[in-house]
Amino acid sequence: MTGEEPVRGIDVGDWPEETDGVNAARKHQIVSSLAASGYEDAPALTLESTDGDMPQGREISVAWLSGAILTGLTSVMLMGAALYVSFKGQDTFSTPYAALQVAQPSAAAVAALPSTKTDRARPVAKTRSDLEIVEASIREEVDGGARIRRQPFLRIKATLATSATSLSSDIPAYDPIELLRRNQPIEGEEDFAIDDIYGAEVEGEVTVKLASLSFSQPPRASISDRRASEFVRQSLEYAYADGEAGAALAYAPGNDRLQEIGGAVTIGPDITGLSGVAENVTVVPKTTLGEAGGSGRTERILTIREETKLADILGRNGFTEQMVTAISRTLRNVFPSDVLTTSSHLRILFGPSRGSTTQIPYRVSIYDPDDAHIVTVALTDNGRYVIGTAPTAIEFTDEDTEEIAVGQLPSLYRSIFETGRKHDLEDKTIERIVSMYAYDLDLTKKVAPGDSIEILQSEPDAEGHKELLYVGLTVDKTKRELYRFQTEDGVTDFYDPEGQTGKKFLIRRPLEGGGRLRSRFGYRIHPIFKTRRLHSGIDLAARTGTPIYAGGDGVVKRAQWVSGYGRYVELTHANGYGTAYAHMSRIADGMRPGTRVRQGQVIGYVGSTGNSTGPHLHYEIKINGRPVDALSVRLPRDKTLPNRYASQFEQRISQVRDLMQREDAQPFVIASAD
Repeated sequence: MTGEEPVRGIDVGDWPEETDGVNAARKHQIVSSLAASGYEDAPALTLESTDGDMPQGREISVAWLSGAILTGLTSVMLMGAALYVSFKGQDTFSTPYAALQVAQPSAAAVAALPSTKTDRARPVAKTRSDLEIVEASIREEVDGGARIRRQPFLRIKATLATSATSLSSDIPAYDPIELLRRNQPIEGEEDFAIDDIYGAEVEGEVTVKLASLSFSQPPRASISDRRASEFVRQSLEYAYADGEAGAALAYAPGNDRLQEIGGAVTIGPDITGLSGVAENVTVVPKTTLGEAGGSGRTERILTIREETKLADILGRNGFTEQMVTAISRTLRNVFPSDVLTTSSHLRILFGPSRGSTTQIPYRVSIYDPDDAHIVTVALTDNGRYVIGTAPTAIEFTDEDTEEIAVGQLPSLYRSIFETGRKHDLEDKTIERIVSMYAYDLDLTKKVAPGDSIEILQSEPDAEGHKELLYVGLTVDKTKRELYRFQTEDGVTDFYDPEGQTGKKFLIRRPLEGGGRLRSRFGYRIHPIFKTRRLHSGIDLAARTGTPIYAGGDGVVKRAQWVSGYGRYVELTHANGYGTAYAHMSRIADGMRPGTRVRQGQVIGYVGSTGNSTGPHLHYEIKINGRPVDALSVRLPRDKTLPNRYASQFEQRISQVRDLMQREDAQPFVIASAD
């Protein structure tokens, strides 16, 4: 190879003699290395195949590019057609259930599947939801005479809701002062009185007239005087006879096993105990914490008691009108009937809703009376209800049940609203119920599984309004009953069996909205001083400036700055009771010693003055100067029924209890569980 000979397109003559000190031998060495590596000094890529003497394949082929594109498009179309045919012409996964051809696993296969790991088994509670019509023969005084007629009543017996759905999403905010205003006696209205429940059942309407008995026509004697005297003689003789011979009266026989009350009682072999009931003992249910990071899903199992429209059942179980419409549209081709037959079953899966405490239905499944799955509708991620596969098979029972998410139980206040709206109670009636119990119960605490409510109402009038006659609320296994009764002055109120109203003369949470309970009464580690000391009140957190109300009628004892308590107001009430309010941002105008205040009157505003870690109300109740727990102390009633009404009131209690215990009730159209 010479210096003038070109090497594969590289002309050495093009190089200068000296390039940065590189001599000719070095140049040839570099050129040789480039040639050995395949470097070629060729013309640029071009669409013109005739450019140059030898294009050497460097041009771009338009025909080749077009062929590659057409090949890709054809492949995509062929694959799409293959998928379309494989799904038998269905273009989406949310098509009718029959088209999916999903084989259902057998019970044995399901049992063999590995169970998922969970922190604990969710509790499942039996639920009850009965809305019934019960009739009784009522005796009324009309124009000096008596009339007996059939009177229907509405009776509700239900467990309180353990999940909050859309039924209670728009309820009024909890406000103890507003509840106080609602719990006022009813004046100026005619009372719906149950004058008398007739002992015998009558058909239709019967009018009873009284007439004087004529002494000229005495009734025929059923027995003779001799037989009557003989019966009296035998009764007296056999009353004191020894042994069993001739015993005629039901006197208790001797029994050596009977013991005095309070003595030892034999429970079993070698086991003895004391009879009687322990007093001053509070039974507190075991605290169960919610599952950490749990999904908060619950499942409700319902048995249809009477042929009912599907839309009515869904509406009573937390489905909005939009949800019911969407589900009905989805079921149109698979389950065209809009009625569920007797003994069929409904499974509803609820789950949390983003940014809300309300649970929404995730899935609803329908089963026939033979427990065979009919159809399932499920909620997709984009908020649409579509046909889905059946959930895992379960064994149905005659009783309704609900799986409970302990960490997401609603408050007692919301649970009563949820249950009331489910049974078509008017909001005015529900508000009356919660207001009557607001002074005896902490309505902000969570409802417990098994809590229940019983309600008796009159039949609807021409406007559809129903009068509330009785409420029985069972919370923590304690039943609290209230009966409607009207006194001679025309004032109607609700009284417990002892003749006392459900209203207390002191409020337990005297600030707007009730506040959030941050610290209870009792010994604790002080958040500032880090020492163990008695916390003599309760702390209710709220925003700065929230109005604080007087817990009851009283007189201002102090209204000033008190070291540690900040701005402080102390009131004295009747019978040795007192209340105190601390850490206020401002004391209301006019609050000075000796000023009389009324229950519900604004006395100050929430703040964080004194030894405080944030805005809250420190509230104390004192009895004879000693602090007590404001949330649990037994407070005196505001009103007691006068003794002259005792017999009438006892008769009313007996009549209502008879109606609540009757078994001949007609079931109303409702088939759901709480």
